[in-house]
Amino acid sequence: MDEPKDTGEDPDQGDAAPLPFRAAVDALRSARLRPQIEVEPTRPPKRLAPFAYALEAAVVDGDQDLADGRLVLLYDPAGHDAWRGTFRLVTLVRAELEPEMAADPLLPDVCWSWLTGALAARGLTYGEPSGTVTRASSHYFGGLAERPSASQIEIRASWTPREELGGVPDTAAHLVSWCDLLAQVAGLPPAGPGDASVVTLPQRRGPQSR
Repeated sequence: MDEPKDTGEDPDQGDAAPLPFRAAVDALRSARLRPQIEVEPTRPPKRLAPFAYALEAAVVDGDQDLADGRLVLLYDPAGHDAWRGTFRLVTLVRAELEPEMAADPLLPDVCWSWLTGALAARGLTYGEPSGTVTRASSHYFGGLAERPSASQIEIRASWTPREELGGVPDTAAHLVSWCDLLAQVAGLPPAGPGDASVVTLPQRRGPQSR
């Protein structure tokens, strides 16, 4: 990930944090996830909201990462006009692509539909979604000419999870749905019975070693 892991400062700000935020963080920590997805806390951003908690995750196959990402939970007790709520989830997901898949003009729309579809599949309600889907290609020359060309997809998004009893959203379910998206981008099959028409990205031929 782009930022270093936390090196001692409590990422959820401990007992100083309001109860709804602490409850939301506890739910994230208790979520049960697919065994192929490794999740750990990381240092959260400090300027987006009064309280923040962050996780980074990787879809792992042996000693190789097929995809990685970060999920950040933001909380502003006073509310936020743009969020239309007190909580906000912000995410980054990225994976390498086969060249044929990267060339598909519909890929950005498909990737965005994977995000909204993952939330809908878990029956989650949310508001104010926004984000970008970016694909990039790297070509190597000179001393790096032996490296094969590489393509990458990157999904950046945020949404407002609807609050439930006690003013706390079901953050555990949102985390599970986000991991569904991460697994789909990595090319893993669905975790359980699902729509056979759902298409996942094929696993890239040469995943990077961790």
